[in-house]
Amino acid sequence: MKARLSLTVNGETHDILVPVHKTLLEVLREDLGLTGTKHGCELGECGTCTVLVNGEPVLSCLALPADLADAEITTVEGMAEGGRLHPLQQAFAELGAAQCGYCTPGILLTAQALLADRPSPTRQEVKEALAGNLCRCTGYTKILDAVELAALRMGAPR
Repeated sequence: MKARLSLTVNGETHDILVPVHKTLLEVLREDLGLTGTKHGCELGECGTCTVLVNGEPVLSCLALPADLADAEITTVEGMAEGGRLHPLQQAFAELGAAQCGYCTPGILLTAQALLADRPSPTRQEVKEALAGNLCRCTGYTKILDAVELAALRMGAPR
């Protein structure tokens, strides 16, 4: 069985016909060609597939598009504006916070939601916010440094 859906992704409305069993992760990658969102564990345990739904981190491997018809979905492709990297993306690149990069989109979006809610988080708050995002390559230190640098550049008082 297929459903006709209208999804708003990265500010753009997409009218699509998809099988009702497809997850948001599959629709983003396979139907919309937004491959920045990665397949990870597909069990909701690694955070690799994190996207923002109405500004909140959501595991796209567990979300059904039919439940998100009125939502604003943001993927890593939607972070940059006007060809300019988001301050988080810039900080990650400068500090080498992304090694293989596979987990990076989910971490970036989770960090974006954190900074929208708490412009000046403590290191502990950054750690807690990113606790659901697993990285197999780093020791997380550069990731934490990059989030703090982006917060400073985004005008967070210190």
